[in-house]
Amino acid sequence: MGMSVTISAAREGDCEQILKLQYLCYQSEAELYGDYSIEPLTQTLDGLRDELGSGYALVARLGDEVVASVRGSVDASGTGRIDKLIVHPRMQGHGLGSRLLSAIEEHFAGQLSAKRFRLFTGHRSESNLRLYRKHGYAPVATEALSPGLSLVTLEKDASAREFVASA
Repeated sequence: MGMSVTISAAREGDCEQILKLQYLCYQSEAELYGDYSIEPLTQTLDGLRDELGSGYALVARLGDEVVASVRGSVDASGTGRIDKLIVHPRMQGHGLGSRLLSAIEEHFAGQLSAKRFRLFTGHRSESNLRLYRKHGYAPVATEALSPGLSLVTLEKDASAREFVASA
């Protein structure tokens, strides 16, 4: 008998699992850009706890294991900032990232009255860019952080309805 993945708000006790998953998931990004000093790989447990204390996070669980997560916050202007959408490598390609992205958008729009959503990714992170475009995000800015890394900022209006194709 298989287990189904459930999505819920992150709890204080999830911090260690989220941090370990984040470290695992960002290895491929670090390799892609040749930079293992990126913030997701250097963040401390206390730093993560502080971040979660001032924002909102969702986790996807398979049994007791956190297999995916997303977090963010809504600022005073009504912008829902979505950060660190991560999915365990063995769980990728099954729509879990789409489910988490939709769930955090729904929470921000419904509970926190977000007017727009904003997120960013590296310019070479094609699978991330493809996912975000599929969800209706459009690039609004690109910032060069180093000769090998530019961050692409994408946004969409909270009232936009995306039509996600089945995988």
